[in-house]
Amino acid sequence: MTRFTAPIKYLTVILILALSVAVRAEELPAVSITNVRRLTNDANHNAFTDLIWFRGHIYLTYRSCPDGHSVFDTSSIVVKRSTDGSEWETVNNFSVSGRDVRDPHLVVFKDKLYLYTGTWYCGPHKPKIRNMNQMLGYGTSTLDGKTWSEPFALEGTYGNYVWKAHSWDGQVYICARRRTEYQEVTDYAEQTPIVQSRLLTSTDGKRFVDYLTVQTEYGDEFDFIHDKDGGITFLARQGGKRNALLLTANSSRNKVSSQPLDRYLGGPLLFDFMQWRLVAGRNINRGQPQLVVSVLAAGKLHDLVTLPSGGDCSYPGMVALCPGCILVSWYSSHEGSTEIYTAKLHFN
Repeated sequence: MTRFTAPIKYLTVILILALSVAVRAEELPAVSITNVRRLTNDANHNAFTDLIWFRGHIYLTYRSCPDGHSVFDTSSIVVKRSTDGSEWETVNNFSVSGRDVRDPHLVVFKDKLYLYTGTWYCGPHKPKIRNMNQMLGYGTSTLDGKTWSEPFALEGTYGNYVWKAHSWDGQVYICARRRTEYQEVTDYAEQTPIVQSRLLTSTDGKRFVDYLTVQTEYGDEFDFIHDKDGGITFLARQGGKRNALLLTANSSRNKVSSQPLDRYLGGPLLFDFMQWRLVAGRNINRGQPQLVVSVLAAGKLHDLVTLPSGGDCSYPGMVALCPGCILVSWYSSHEGSTEIYTAKLHFN
């Protein structure tokens, strides 16, 4: 049997480094909330936001539907833009015939702004239960932010629920989840354990191929950041209301490590700002859903601030707005109807 016999001085250095990491994790910024704005008030169900900068404007997207949260072909994707996060103009509003559009996400790729959305089939042959195997990702793009292409189907995404998107090193990546081997189920509840979360990639923004399996079971929404060493950090919701997972993939993609976090997270977001890695999503506090912004440090979440929220709420978006300031978007039903909100977060 081989024994580890490192000199005491090396063990002491390791212990000091571990303690310093723990101390730094507790040095949290003071965060204040200002300029809380409700952007919608049209009797529709408005939800599922994202934010991004493109050519000097901030772009905000969300789903709007007169018939509610569930699957309806009356749903549409709205895109607004602003120069400062205060005044907004609508620059795009589109639907896909025979499909429910939802969960839009924005990404800048090869000098274009792309919007990707997952879609449920709900046409004349709509099944009795929602069928993930009939889902299909759609996209639209713009060069100037004003003139958008017609929606196009994303090749390689049939049977996948398309979600977040990011570009890195000449490729665009999207989150997707699908049933293992595209199994059919007789009850929607049977789906939860057999859903995989996967990362897909494209070199042209339209045709996607498999890149990495992130979760092999209980897959759900996730966000990710490419790290400087070539690895990827993931923050993943788990199906069945299980606690969220923090996952990491090494640069060669031959190993994905995971650890459970201390809570459930719905609609998770990862966002690097200044020296902090921020996490936002729906938490359950004393049985009540709320949108919480936290710092991720040393593998743990450290809460910073709770945004005005409740009921059906989540899907935050973030952009850096000014030195020490973030613009955040989200949706919530805490005031009765389900609406879109923005606010400024100031880090001191």
